[in-house]
Amino acid sequence: MTAYRAFIGRLRSAGVRAEDSEGLRLQKSLLFFATGLICFASVAWLLIYWQLGPRFSSNLPFALQLLLVGNLLLYLWTLNFNFFRQVQLALFLFMPFVAQWSIGSFIDASGISLWALLAPIGAVLFIGPRESGAWFFAYVFLTVLSGGFDFYLADSLLAQPPKVPLRTMAFFFALNFIAVSTIVYLLLRYADGEKHAAQQRLQEAHRLLQIEQDRSERLLLNILPGPIAKRLKESDQTIADGFAEVSVMFADIVNFTRIAEGLTPQQVFSMLNKIFSSFDELAEKHALEKIKTIGDAYMVAAGLNDACRNPAASLADMALEMCALLHQDFSVNEMRLELRIGIGTGPVVAGVVGKKKFIYDLWGDTVNIASRVTTEGVPGIVQVDQRTYRRLCDCFDFHEPQMIQVKGKGSMIVYRLIGRRVPLPASA
Repeated sequence: MTAYRAFIGRLRSAGVRAEDSEGLRLQKSLLFFATGLICFASVAWLLIYWQLGPRFSSNLPFALQLLLVGNLLLYLWTLNFNFFRQVQLALFLFMPFVAQWSIGSFIDASGISLWALLAPIGAVLFIGPRESGAWFFAYVFLTVLSGGFDFYLADSLLAQPPKVPLRTMAFFFALNFIAVSTIVYLLLRYADGEKHAAQQRLQEAHRLLQIEQDRSERLLLNILPGPIAKRLKESDQTIADGFAEVSVMFADIVNFTRIAEGLTPQQVFSMLNKIFSSFDELAEKHALEKIKTIGDAYMVAAGLNDACRNPAASLADMALEMCALLHQDFSVNEMRLELRIGIGTGPVVAGVVGKKKFIYDLWGDTVNIASRVTTEGVPGIVQVDQRTYRRLCDCFDFHEPQMIQVKGKGSMIVYRLIGRRVPLPASA
C-alpha cells in the first residue's frame, strides 16, 4: 500500500520532487501534459479515419499508446526524467513518419508527418532552446527524406489508384494542421500559465526572504555597529581598529548580588531587562555605542563613530540621565536600585574577536581605568578620570577632585560630576 500510494502521488505530481527547480518542474508537467494530449489525439485520429471509410491497421496507433504509456510508467517508477523525455520525444518524432510510410505518400497520408513537428517544439519546452536544434534537424532530415522518396516515386504512385479517397485526404490535411496547431497552442498556453505561477511563487519567496533578511539585519545591528556589520559581510578579515580618543563608561548596580539572592531567576532577568532596555534607549538618543552587558554591568562608548560632535559630553549627559531615571521612574526601578558610574577617556582598540558568537569589544588601558573608576565610585554619582574632566570642565560642574587608590595604578585623581553648567543670565 505504501508503494502504491507513492506511485499515485508521483502520478498526481507529474513526478515532481521537492528539490526540483522551477524550470525542471515546468518541464515535467509540460511533458506529462503533452503525453496525454498525443495519446488522446492518436486514438481520436484512428477513430475518425475509420468513420470516414479507410480501414488501416490499428497496430501502429496501439503500439504508440503502449510505448508512450509504458515509458510514462517506467519514469514514475525510476524518476529518470532525462531518459523519459528523450524516449517520448523520439516517439513524437519517428512514429508520424512511420505512419506516413505505412500509408503511402505525403498526399495519401494527408501530411501526417506534420505531427513530428511536436518533437522539436517539445524539445524547446522540455529540454531547452539550445538542445532542441538536433531534434529540429532530425525532423527536417526525415521530411526531406520522405519528400525525396515521393519525388522519385511520383510516376509509379500516380499510376496506382489512390489508397484514400480525395475527400478524406482533404479532410485529414485540414484536421492534421488543426490538431497539431491546437496541441502547440495548448502547450504554449500551459507553459505560459505555469511560468506565471512560478513567477508568483518566486515573488512570494523573495518577499519572505526579504523579510527574513531584514530581520537578520536588525539582529546583526543589535549585536554590532552598522559599519562593523557591513565590513564583516563584505570581508573575512580580522577587524581591529585603533582610536586615539574614546570615552568609555561602565555602570553597575550597587549591592546587586545581595539583592538578587532574594529573587527568582525570572525576576532577576525581568528587573535587568527593564533597566538595561531603558539605558539602550538613552544610548540611541545620544548616538552612543552600547558595547555589552556583563552581569549587572552596562558598558557604553563614545567616539567610535561620527554620530556626535562631542563624545565625552554626550556620554556624560547619558550618565546623568541614567541616574535620574533610576531615582525618578519607579516603574523601571521597582527595587529602588542605585548605580555606580565611571567614565574614562583615552586610546582604545576596538574590534571583533573570534569566528563564532562574536561580539564587538574594546581593549586598552582606558577600558581598565573606566572599570576601576566605577568600582571605586559612590552610589548615585558619576565619577570620571582627569582626561575626561578636561573634556567636560567647560560645560559641566564638578565636586572637588578626589584621590583614590586604583588596583594596578596606585593613586589616581578623579572628579565627581554634578551636572550641566547653568549659563549665566545675559544681563550678568
